[in-house]
Formats: sequence, structure tokens, C-alpha cells
Amino acid sequence: MSDIDYSFGNEDDPSGSADNRSEYRLAGSAQVTLELESRDPESTDETPARNLSLKTRDLSAQGFSVITREPLLEHALLRAWIKLEGEAEPFQLTVDVVWCRPGAGGEWLVGLRILESDDTAYLEWAEAVARAMSED
Repeated sequence: MSDIDYSFGNEDDPSGSADNRSEYRLAGSAQVTLELESRDPESTDETPARNLSLKTRDLSAQGFSVITREPLLEHALLRAWIKLEGEAEPFQLTVDVVWCRPGAGGEWLVGLRILESDDTAYLEWAEAVARAMSED
């Protein structure tokens, strides 16, 4: 990978809470889009879905964390698209908001767990993360 460092490590959690991670995280960032509100498929209204685009703080095959400007509801299930450098397309995934804590300057720290599903690119995501870890 070029200019992004996906190095091993358990990054310090700025929220001060205990680290409950079961695996190492990649400390590099990836572009992520979270779908906060989907478009009503039966509506004739052309109102687009409400998405939030941001960068990951860290990531693994099973989850990632982000910093947002708005809190996310714990246990919410969201569609997500994550783009890793070196991969042709973003991975479409389903994520569960595991925790959401206030951060500095009005920001929110959010932990998301990737859910295994036949309707997503879960296996391809896990393989891509394994490749990124092996390149370290």
C-alpha cells in the first residue's frame, strides 16, 4: 500500500474506557460511508438517502471505529461502504453500532461491528483486511 500505513496495533482509546477488542486492528484509515436513513423504495419522492462520509480511526475484519459530528444510536443496524486503498471497489457491509461516546470538541467516537451476511461483501472484506495485515 502506498501512502497509508495499515500498521498493526491496538491504538489507545481516547475515550479512556477499557479495550474489549478480540483482535489486532489496523491503525490506517479507510474511507467509509454510512447510510443513516434509507430512501423509501415505495415513495415517489426523490429524496435521497442520508449518508455520512468519514474516515475510519482503526479497523479489523470484524469492526472499525470512526469519529462523527453527531451521535449514532447504539444497536442501530446500518449499511456501510468501506474503500480500502488498493482495492478496486468499496465493500458493501452491514454494521451494528456497538458504542457511541462523546469525544473532544463536540465530536463522537463510534465503534461499529461488521455483521456477517450473505447479502454483503463480508468474506471479501475479511480477505482484504488479511492481505493488508500481511503486507505489514
